[in-house]
Amino acid sequence: MQRRDFLKKATLGAVAGVAGASTLAAPALAGSHGKTLTMVTTWGRGLAGVHDAAQRFVDNINGADAGLTIELKAAGELVGAFDVFDAVESGQADIWHGAPYYFVGKHPGFGFFTSVPFGMTATEYNIWFDHMGGKELSDELFGEFGQIGLPAGNTGLQGGGWFREEITSPADFQGLKFRMPGLGGKVISKMGASVQNIPGAEIYQALSTGAIDGTEWIGPWADEKVGFQEITKLYYTAGMHEPGASLMSVFSLDAWEDLTDGQRTVCTNAAAECNQWNLGQFQSNNGAALKRLIAAGVTPKEFNESVWDGMATAAAELYAETRDGGLFDKIHDNYFESMSTLSGWLSLSEGQYIAQRNRVQNAGLVG
Repeated sequence: MQRRDFLKKATLGAVAGVAGASTLAAPALAGSHGKTLTMVTTWGRGLAGVHDAAQRFVDNINGADAGLTIELKAAGELVGAFDVFDAVESGQADIWHGAPYYFVGKHPGFGFFTSVPFGMTATEYNIWFDHMGGKELSDELFGEFGQIGLPAGNTGLQGGGWFREEITSPADFQGLKFRMPGLGGKVISKMGASVQNIPGAEIYQALSTGAIDGTEWIGPWADEKVGFQEITKLYYTAGMHEPGASLMSVFSLDAWEDLTDGQRTVCTNAAAECNQWNLGQFQSNNGAALKRLIAAGVTPKEFNESVWDGMATAAAELYAETRDGGLFDKIHDNYFESMSTLSGWLSLSEGQYIAQRNRVQNAGLVG
C-alpha cells in the first residue's frame, strides 16, 4: 500500500469513527483548500537522515489529501537551529522537528524524549513510548510548554565519536573540547570535558579549525556524509550517550487542537511511519558506510571498560543531582523501571539469539 493511500484511509477511518454518517467533517478533507502550518527544524537541509526524517513527515502529510499542508523551514531559513522551540512556543511557527534533548536547559526531562546516558535502544524506546507510559509523560512535559510531541524518526545507537587522540582512560576527557548535547554532554562535562552544543551543520568547521577536539554526530552513514573522516581517522563506534535517539515533530497545542480529528490521525500516522522508516534508513546505510570509512583509513575503536565505568559513575552522579522531587523524577523512574523490565526479556531472547547466530555464522556453520 502506498503511503498516500495508507494515510488517506487512516484519515477517512478516523473521521468515520468520530462523525459516523455525518457529512460535517468533509470540508476539512477538501483537497488543498485547508490549513497550512509552518514547521521549523533543528536540521540544515541535506543533513543525512535527520533532515530526511523531517521531510518524510511533511511529505506524508502533504500527500494525504487531508486538507492540511505543512511548509518546512530548515535551520536558518526562518529561525536558527536552536531557536525552534521558542518559535513554536511564541507562535512564530506551528511545529518544530528536532531532538528534544537540545532543550534540556528548559527542563532536563526533555533528554528522555531523545536519548539519555545508558538508556534505551530504539526498540525499547518505541515500546516504552507507546505502551509503558512514555507518551503520557511526554504529553505532561511538553504540555507545560503549550506543546505536544510525536516521535518522528530515530537514528538507532549512535557512535561514541571522532577524536584527534585515543581515549584510554577517563582522565583523557580532562580539558577535552567536545561537541555533545543533552544529558550525555553533562556526563562528559562531569568527567572534565569542555562541552560544546553546536548545530549539526556547523560541526565540520568547528572540528576542522580546532575549535573542538572531537565530536559525536550520529553514526557511520551520516558522519561520512558530513566528512569527519577527512579530519581524523579515530572513530569510536559505540557511545553511552544515545543508544536510540528519538526525533520528534512537536506541535503547538493551539495548532494541534485546531486540527480536525481526521487531520490529527493523519499527523499521528505520518509520524509513526516516518519513525519506523527513518530507523531503517539509518540502520540499512550504516554497515556499508562503515566499510567505506575503513577503506578510507578510519580506525574503528572501542572504549575500554575503565572509560565505560567512568562514564557510568558520572551518569549516576548526574541523575542523582538532577532529581527534583517532581516531573523529572517521575519520568526518570518510569523510564528506567520500564527499561529494566524490557531488558530482562530482550537480553534472554534477542540478545541470546543474536550472540548464537553470530557465533555459528562466524564459524561457517550457517549462512
